[in-house]
Parts: sequence; structure tokens; C-alpha cells
Amino acid sequence: MIRFLLALLLATPLHAQGFAGLGTTADGFAVPEPDPIFAFPQDHGPHPDYRIEWWYLTATLQSADGTDYGIQWTLFRSALAPQTSADWTSPQIFMGHAGLTTADAHFSAERLGRGGIGQAGVTADPFRAYIDDWEMVSTAQDGNAYDALSLTARGAAFAYDLALQATGPLIFHGDAGYSVKSAQGQASYYYSQPFYSVSGTLTLPSGPVEVTGNAWLDREWSSQPLSETQNGWDWFSLQLPDGARLMAFALRDTTDMPFTSATYIAPDGTTQAYGDGAITLTPLSTTDVGGREIPTEWRVEFPDRGIDITTSPLNPQSWMDTSFPYWEGPITFTGTHAGRGYLEMTGYE
Repeated sequence: MIRFLLALLLATPLHAQGFAGLGTTADGFAVPEPDPIFAFPQDHGPHPDYRIEWWYLTATLQSADGTDYGIQWTLFRSALAPQTSADWTSPQIFMGHAGLTTADAHFSAERLGRGGIGQAGVTADPFRAYIDDWEMVSTAQDGNAYDALSLTARGAAFAYDLALQATGPLIFHGDAGYSVKSAQGQASYYYSQPFYSVSGTLTLPSGPVEVTGNAWLDREWSSQPLSETQNGWDWFSLQLPDGARLMAFALRDTTDMPFTSATYIAPDGTTQAYGDGAITLTPLSTTDVGGREIPTEWRVEFPDRGIDITTSPLNPQSWMDTSFPYWEGPITFTGTHAGRGYLEMTGYE
């Protein structure tokens, strides 16, 4: 019954329109403004006066025998009104997604929760993001709360328990964290920790597997991050062989060319932001995923950095069968550079 009530509460314009609903108006909510000033640890926590927010972590992992895996952990916050309260009247709704990908299988799970009653929420200091028994918790002894994290989630056929240690600084996308998403000027606040080393245990139907690898945490909030004609995005996080990182996305538009953005992150954490048109993301082949044609192989061209690569998925069937269905999974790439990363594609419903 609780799950049914939460599903009804999530049936706002955002939910009814899927990812295209992110282009609905932001009446009554705060909107991002240029020249943001971030304050930590407060900004690691929730921003209830904004309509949409997420804590989004992906990791590329390997076992001792070289087998590849990927995991995703996300907590979404969606507000029915720009306020909060510590009881059932809270308009803050939370949705958790967890995924685990192997070459032969993809597992996904979803949790829904109401803020204000202790079932789901986020605290900034000490940092904790949780929904039911899924948690992302700071284990840092001092300094930034995101310097060290523990991460847990479970579904019907999988679980994971991971420890993350940052080896580089937080980075800010766009103009010092003000990330423009359309030619009309819609924007979000967006920063990341792309330098995690990871160790821990995956639990699969065949048993536990010890893994190590790398992870990327995205933090983003807004109230209307897309324009009315944008209906989905293709987002890449790439680990380059020299230790650099690259974030790139294309926001697809029903009436115009995709709007693109990228951030090049040097091994020491210094960044350079690139606006619309600097990077080209071209689908090369598609896969039938439950009757949907999903572009699972891509060409990424980034002339300013001499990057021209082709990406391939670990598992082309990496479909998140959740309330907002989308494709999310680990990838490898070859060409001018070789490495690993993650790809998220929304709006292919």
C-alpha cells in the first residue's frame, strides 16, 4: 500500500512525461543562477527549494581474474512543493535506483520513499544519503565529506558493499558549477567527484565476488534543467589512459540539433569546460532492448583534445527497468585513446 501511495505522489508532470518532464515550468521553485557560490558540507546535502536533485554514482570494477563489472547507485529527490517537514506532510519524494552489470546479465532495483518520516533522505553533516537499507555514507575522518564513502544496495538477485576513497579533488562543470543545458539557457548546478578508487564485494546469484576499480559521483540540482522540446540525453564519463577524465553529454531536441557540453579533467583535477558544438557524439549501431532500438555503440569526436574514439558496451542489454526506464551501463573505448567509462541514455521509452 505504501508503494502504491508513493507511486501516486510521483505522478506529477515530471513523472507523467518521463525525462521530457524535466522541461516543465519551475513555478514556485528556485532556479540556478550564474556565478554560484558553493558552501560545503551544506551543498552535499539536499536543496528542497529546488524541484529536482540527485546523488549519482557509477563504478567500473574488476575481479582478481580480470572479469569486468559495473554498478550504479542513485538517489533522486523530487519535490511537490519547495518546502520540507518532518512528518507525512513533507512534499519531498525520494526514488532510489541500483544496478549491477556483467557481460551476461544486468540487474536493476528501485525503491520509493517519502521524506520527513525517516524512510529516505539526505543529511549534509555528517553526510548520509539513504532510502530504506540502501546507503551512501561518508567515512572520511576529516576534510571533505566525499573524500571517503561506503556504499550499499541490494535487489532481488544482487547486492553490493563497496568502499570508496577519493584520489583527487571535486570538480565543477560548466562555468564554475553552472551547467547550461539548452540554447534557451536552462541550467543546473553540477559538480562531481570523478577520482574514486573502489574496493569491496558484489553479491551475484553465483555468489560473492571481490572487486576493485574506479568510481564517479555526480551531484546535480535544478528546477527546470531541460527546455520544453528536449526529450532525453546521452551522457558519457570516460577514464583516459593518462589518468585524465572526460564528461560529455548531448541533450536531444525534437526541433533542433542536440545541445552538447563537455568537461575535460586533467589528472591533477584542473578542468576546461567546453560549450555547445565542441564535441560530437554519433551513434554507430543499435541494439534491440525489449523492443526498443537503443544506440549502444558510439563515436566520440573531440578535436580540441585530439580524441576520436569508438565506445562499446560491456552488456548491450543494460536496461534499467524502473519507473523512469533508461539504459545505463559500463563501456570500453578504443581509437586515439583506450579506456573504460559509463554511458547513460534516457528518453528511449
